[in-house]
Amino acid sequence: MVSAPALLGGEVKAEERINWLKTPVAAASRSLQAPPPLPSQPSLPPQTYRYRLAPGDRLVTSVFKIEGYEAQVQVLSDGTINLPRLGTIQVWGLTLEEARQRITAGYSQFLRRPLVYLDLVEQRPVRVTVTGQVLRPGVFTLPVNSQGSIGASGDSTAVGADGGGWPTMIDVIQKAGGISATGDLARLELLRPSPIPGGPTQSYVFDYLTVLKDGGFAPNPLIYDGDSIRVHKATSPVNVDLLTTAASNFAPAVINVQVVGEVFAPGVVQIGSNAPLSRAILASGGVTRRGSVKRVDLIRMDIEGRTTVKQLRYDPNAVLSSANNPPLRNGDVVVVDRNTLTKATDGMNDAMQPLTPIVNAASVFRLLGLPTGVSN
Repeated sequence: MVSAPALLGGEVKAEERINWLKTPVAAASRSLQAPPPLPSQPSLPPQTYRYRLAPGDRLVTSVFKIEGYEAQVQVLSDGTINLPRLGTIQVWGLTLEEARQRITAGYSQFLRRPLVYLDLVEQRPVRVTVTGQVLRPGVFTLPVNSQGSIGASGDSTAVGADGGGWPTMIDVIQKAGGISATGDLARLELLRPSPIPGGPTQSYVFDYLTVLKDGGFAPNPLIYDGDSIRVHKATSPVNVDLLTTAASNFAPAVINVQVVGEVFAPGVVQIGSNAPLSRAILASGGVTRRGSVKRVDLIRMDIEGRTTVKQLRYDPNAVLSSANNPPLRNGDVVVVDRNTLTKATDGMNDAMQPLTPIVNAASVFRLLGLPTGVSN
């Protein structure tokens, strides 16, 4: 009788332990919601990039507590520098630390444990290639002065004028005139040669279009000597993408379009990037009464030199990217044709032009009462 309650209590505790180990039915039927996915970050170039010497760099070197070894030299076109007592030494492609170690090894032949100092006092110009859908593709040279700002040569706008510093990807695209109307702001590719001779080229793709529309992190990598930037062509852009690109500083501020024909102010007009056809005609003063809104020709030359002529209809109320109001590109020619009545009137005037002197002389003779020689 005494052991029965104890045995019963032991069975109850064992049952409790068994129930505690079991998974509750309600918990098994409840599905856990997965956490929201983190926004994907673009692949950035590694921050461990080491500056490597090349022709054009200016260096200053000295040996600790030893006079006569101070020198300020420039890397020559063959990648060598000339140092006191050491002569010619190859430094092309070396980092500052690797070049210092090579100089130290050279001085160690006749100095006991030399302590060599090597500093970069002036960087060589940064040369970068820009290709694809930009207004002025080509190879650009960006000199870096001692103040750390980027200068400009020719008639181009200075890169880095907003604050100086090392050139970035956005600076170089602006230097190339900005992204054209067919450029894809969601696919800007940065190609960087391998620091190892013969190594593969590194590629990084950036999506600035999503950042401009939705917000977020906008990477702006630094550009180094030998880099290449390619702006891909947009496959099927929509109006939102066109307007977003045109409103950004990636696109040129204005483009030049020539409007001729029956407008009040024919000639070259400047309009905003990706502006529609109606904007160019309105910038030229609009269509005159001699013009035809049913016949507007858009003449465009592609990158392969082929010229296309597209007949449109002038409609100021048409939406952007519609059939009659396409976005214009730099260098387009818009021709506003004459209407039917004007063509007929001009044709009659042209036909009567050879008879104009005779008709005018006959009118003068009639007024003077002289014989005209022309029968009634």
